[in-house]
Parts: sequence; C-alpha cells; structure tokens
Amino acid sequence: MARWQFCNVLQAAPTARQLWQFNASGSKFNLLREDSKPGREPLPEKLVAKNWQSLFQPKLNIAWLPADKAFVRVVQLPKADAAEMQSMVELQLEKLSALPVAQIVWSYEIFPYLKQDKIGEEMNPHATGELQTVIVIMAERDRVEAHLGQLEGQGFLADRLELPLLDELRATKVKVNGAWVFPNVGGQEAICVVAWWYDGVLQNLSLIHLPPDEKRGAALQEQIAQTVWAGEMEGWLTSDPKLHLVADEATAQAWLPLFDLTQQVEVVSPVPAKELAAMTARRVAGGSTTTNLLPPDFTARYKQKFVDHLWMRTLGAIVVLYVIGVLFYLGGVQYTGYKLSSVQDELATLGPTYTNTVQIREKLKVLQDTLELQYAALESYLSVAKTLPPELTLNNINFERGRKVTFFGTAGSEDRGKVLEFNAALIDYEARGQRLFSKVNPPNSQVQPGQATLNWNFSCDLKRTDMTE
Repeated sequence: MARWQFCNVLQAAPTARQLWQFNASGSKFNLLREDSKPGREPLPEKLVAKNWQSLFQPKLNIAWLPADKAFVRVVQLPKADAAEMQSMVELQLEKLSALPVAQIVWSYEIFPYLKQDKIGEEMNPHATGELQTVIVIMAERDRVEAHLGQLEGQGFLADRLELPLLDELRATKVKVNGAWVFPNVGGQEAICVVAWWYDGVLQNLSLIHLPPDEKRGAALQEQIAQTVWAGEMEGWLTSDPKLHLVADEATAQAWLPLFDLTQQVEVVSPVPAKELAAMTARRVAGGSTTTNLLPPDFTARYKQKFVDHLWMRTLGAIVVLYVIGVLFYLGGVQYTGYKLSSVQDELATLGPTYTNTVQIREKLKVLQDTLELQYAALESYLSVAKTLPPELTLNNINFERGRKVTFFGTAGSEDRGKVLEFNAALIDYEARGQRLFSKVNPPNSQVQPGQATLNWNFSCDLKRTDMTE
C-alpha cells in the first residue's frame, strides 16, 4: 500500500462522471479533490494522466464498472489457498456463467463470515473455517471493452476495473437474518441488487431488472419469492426474511410502495459515494488482486502506451533543448560578430592615434636616451676628474651605444699600481646617490718594447634605466 502516492476512483454514469482523488498515507486515504464532469467533457489531465512524476509518485487509476454491466453469483467453497481457490472458481464458471467462458471476463472475492449474536457457531462450517463464501463476478467482454473505450476517449487509462457493489456489501451492517435491497444500481431506477444473509453467511446475491411500468412492484415481489423458495430448497433459509432497503430518503419513498404491504421493510442509510470510493481505493491498494475485471491485454497495452509516452516526451524534450541550444549558439555567433565589427570599427578609428602615439613614444625614447647619454658622459668625465691619479694620463674616452665606456691612457712603467687604484676608485664611484657603473672590468696594460711608457685601458658598464625596452 505504501508504494501508491495517489489514487483516482472514477464513476462513469450515462449522464455524468464523478472523480475522486485520494492521497495515500499509510492505511489512510485522504480525499484531495472531487471533480464532476457532465456528458463527454474530458477529465482533468493533470489528475488522471501519468508522466515522469508517476515514476516517483505512483498513481493508481481505478474505474468502477456499473453493476448493470456485470452479473454476480455466490458460491460456497472449501477453504483453500489463493492458487487452489482460483482453480476451484474456474471450474465453476461453466455452471455459473450465462455466456461462454471465452466471451467473459471474470474475477472473484472471498467474502468474510459475519458473526451474529444468538447464533450458534459450533455447527456452522463457515464459522469453523471449513467453508468460504466466494462472490464470482462476471461481465461480457464486449461490454467491458466498450466501457474501457469510452474511458480512453476521456483520457482515463484504468489500472483496475472494479465493482463498487463489493464495497457496498462489505459496508453493510448485518445483525439479523434477511435480505438487503440496493436500488438504482448504476444510476438506473429499474435495476436493483438483493443480498441475502443467513447465519452470518452471504447466501445469495442477485441482480434484478424490473420493468419500467406499474408492474415493477409485482416483478420485485416475484423475484424475492423465487429466492425464498430456492433458499428453502437449498436449506439455508430457515426463517421468514426481514427486508432492508439500502437507500436515501428520496429513493426510499419511491421504492417502499413496491414491497408487499404485509412485510415490514427497514430503511438503511447507504454509504456516501466518496466514502465508498475511499473503501475501494483502500481495498485495491491493500493488495486485493482477485477482483480486477480489467483484461490482461488492456493492462499490457496501457503499460506500453505509458512507456512510449515517456520516450516520446523525452525525445521531444531533447529536441527542444537541442533547438534552444542551436538558437543560443546562433545568437552568440551574431553577438560575437557584432562585437567583432564594433572592435574593428574602433580599431580603424584608433589606428592613426595609435600610430602617432608610437611615433611620439619613439621620439621621446630617443630624446631620453640622448639626455641620459649627455648626463652619462658628463658624469663619466667628472668621475675621471675626481678619481684619476696625477701619475696617469687619460688619452681618450670611448662611449659604445650609450652603455659602455672605455678609458684609454698612458703612465710610467712604474705606475702600474696607480692604474689599479684608478680602476678600483671607479667601482665605488657614486653619482646622484647611486653607483655610476654597474660593472668595472679589470684594466689591461702593456709596455711598448724599447719605451718607458705604460699603455692602459679598461671598460665600464654604465648603470642606467631605459624608459622602455
């Protein structure tokens, strides 16, 4: 029972259709919605249709088969398990059915024994469990298929086809022996069901069709009398039956005159339709599988239709998502093309400005290099003026690409140490708070053969910072 989340019960009458939707919560079925539709107006799709949500919130669709489309019989069979009981009922079909077995759909319901006061149970085989009361439900297959076809046309695919009469019988409170008359079966005034209980056992169940004229009362009395005679012959009717009419006040006023005035008829209030629907939902969801009149081929077809519907919806969703993706892609391409065109237009506008800026930048770099070289030359001259020993003579200063300075000079052959002193002084020389040279290479010196003069030279790397590379 816990696997069902929702349960729909549909009563399809000739003039109107009544739909109840219940929410399954444990063993309770709470009414969520009640909907009535006249004529052939479609049922609410969101209530009865199944979709992806039905995989996670299972929905059970139950359709009521009007009692006038079926015929029922009561048999007493030995107690047995489910498989044996079905076999025993199947063996009885040839005798019980008014039509060939191949032309009917059938089901059955094991009806409980109802304990009554002041009735001994020692000799009652139903009370001791030796016998069971079985209600056999039969319906012409063509009529069942026609009924299901009408429901399909209204968008209702039934999981179960049930006879509400079973729940009406279960709801009947039987305290004495007698007959219970259920009028207006299937919404038709000329049809009634008569159920006979004796010693807590449902002994007989008959569907009576009455003529639509003034002979209805006589026909009803004749049918009741025939059942009384049959009960006396079979031995289960042991006393005069007490009659009960299960009807509301308005229906009772119309049916009471049909009974024999010498008989006392007790009027019993019927079960409201929505409570009867809840009883059907509770019984079916509880695992009752023997009462289903839905042909197996319809069950298989509805299941395949549901699977196909899911696949088609899935493929449709995939196609829609693909189309949306393509539209987004095309939109992105159009937007990117628009942005590219805008950038190209802006680039065409900024091109001359950029070219002028690059030219100005290069001119500025040249001016900056020239200025730095001027300062570097002056600083180099100043460094020589401050650090050159008097024993040395500076002959030439050579600047290479504004980054390297080479000093050339002469000295006496005995003043080689002064050259080293001058070289070391330039290493630590600072201008404007930082070293003027980033690197001072060791000096090269040599004495010309036959002369007392020392020729020396060394190079220094200027420490400078360019604006740009």
